[in-house]
Amino acid sequence: MANKRGLGKWLGVNALIPEVQENEEILQAESLLPLNEIEPNRQQPRKKFDPEKLQALADSIREHGIVQPLIVVKEADYYKIVAGERRWRAAKMLGLKEVPVIIRAYTSLQSDEIALIENLQRENLSPIEEAAGYKQLMDKFGLTQEDVSRKMGKSRPAIANALRLLTLPQQIQQLVENEKISVGHAKVLLGLEHPAEIERVAKEIVSKGLSVRQTEEMLKKKPRKEKKKIETNENIANAILDACNKLERKLGTKVKIHYSAAYKGKIEIAFNDLKQMTRLLEEIENE
Repeated sequence: MANKRGLGKWLGVNALIPEVQENEEILQAESLLPLNEIEPNRQQPRKKFDPEKLQALADSIREHGIVQPLIVVKEADYYKIVAGERRWRAAKMLGLKEVPVIIRAYTSLQSDEIALIENLQRENLSPIEEAAGYKQLMDKFGLTQEDVSRKMGKSRPAIANALRLLTLPQQIQQLVENEKISVGHAKVLLGLEHPAEIERVAKEIVSKGLSVRQTEEMLKKKPRKEKKKIETNENIANAILDACNKLERKLGTKVKIHYSAAYKGKIEIAFNDLKQMTRLLEEIENE
């Protein structure tokens, strides 16, 4: 069983992280390990495994055996899976006592990174699981979006767009995870400003079964809050200008008010000499 090969396409971990090849070492060539001595990698981004697909894999293993050994590393009292958790789960379903493995000499950090990338390369991760995996690569291993893009063979905008899903409220992420709304819906929701509005529109999508196009059309028909916001900005700008003019008339000198988008700022009062500065201070103190 251990010498069989060739069921399906499989990307080896060496193909995923070429820079590891120079330092990697195979501690032990392909051999058999008891199944109960092997545990999944806790950094695995995949949280759900399709029972039907696992069953199909188990049926294939029953007929052909495990054609691609698991990649594992030795931990203190068990072997941690770097690649091959689905095969391990299918083997458990069949009640196998041992499975073929190749034991690698990766460091803990290397094995975690390789495991993440190997699993992210596989199909059928949910969009949220995929995004969480990219974020984990960046947070744990100090990678940039460009680094993740290179390792995953995807464009940087694709990585950035995936990561944006994680900015949605948790319950909206759950809707994407459970396929109640699509990634296309999620992208439309990302254009909304407030969490409460995002949640309200998401509920409408689910309750009315709206398509992405219908959702976009619905939002176009609703009153645009941007107009109200612009009017509010103009009112505040006019109020600041009025305040500036009043100060200039009161103090008899040039006044500027600098402010940010959050309307925080400072007042700048001009003076020509020490005498004028003293007079301005007295004016302010007498108010």
